[in-house]
Amino acid sequence: MKVLVTGGAGFVGTNLVLSLLEHGYDVKIFDDLSTGLKQNIPKDADFINASILDTNNLNNAIKDCDVVVHLGARGSVPRSIRDPIATHDVNSTGTLNVLEAARGSGSHYIFSSSSSVYGSNMTLPKNEDMVLRPLTPYAASKMSGEALSLAYAKSYGLPVSTFRFFNIFGPWQRPDHEYAAVLPKWISKCINGDEIEIFGDGLQTRDFTYVGTVVNIILSCISKKILHPEPVNLAYGNNISLNQVLEIMNINFPTLNVKYLPPRKGDVLHSKNDPKLIKALYPDITRDKFEVSLQKTIDWFKN
Repeated sequence: MKVLVTGGAGFVGTNLVLSLLEHGYDVKIFDDLSTGLKQNIPKDADFINASILDTNNLNNAIKDCDVVVHLGARGSVPRSIRDPIATHDVNSTGTLNVLEAARGSGSHYIFSSSSSVYGSNMTLPKNEDMVLRPLTPYAASKMSGEALSLAYAKSYGLPVSTFRFFNIFGPWQRPDHEYAAVLPKWISKCINGDEIEIFGDGLQTRDFTYVGTVVNIILSCISKKILHPEPVNLAYGNNISLNQVLEIMNINFPTLNVKYLPPRKGDVLHSKNDPKLIKALYPDITRDKFEVSLQKTIDWFKN
């Protein structure tokens, strides 16, 4: 089976590609390396260095694929606020391009959305039936991608699986750019003895999800061709504050230096999923406790 992964040189993509190769899949990586790294690309995978806005390269790459995992995106809430048009171009128009190419090949299409689509809907825990109220251009672009994906399933019979990611962390996550996620940034700073910054009081909570769990879900989705008519939240009900993360990290880094800053515009205060649906669809997937997964991640960064 041939699988194409957009954004395959990025964080989740690298973890997924390595696992796909281990399981014997024929893998293509489609990535413009805007945030992904060329050194992440295994020699056993075909690599197409192009943007999902490049429809010719995209159509040629996907035409013989059985599965398309669409991870490629322009991430970061703050970056979308600074440049909403670029975020829309990649996340909305780019997703439409991938869908069109997948429609032409009849590929099983797997889309990565985001918990940010819930936005100002503050009800916890989240479930898939809730109203979406995106607060930022990034969240709106992900909601657009969801809607397009489901529309292609209804209009053209395209086999579609859509997941909403919740604060994924783990090995291969970059700490070294302006819009890096909080956990790799903090771990890297701790290793280097630098100050950690928290935007807000640290009481904000996240449903942190280990990347290994995400990869296992996607592998199961591919091998069993698990389809669902609506988006599925990919998170397991963690409700961990940033201050709690610091307490765990303090075991590895006893001299933590923390600076609290004003909250950032567009940041959601709390996030927690009701995992009923993901557990029902993927009952065989097991996951580590957050503390264990965080320790794995710290060890990977140290090594």
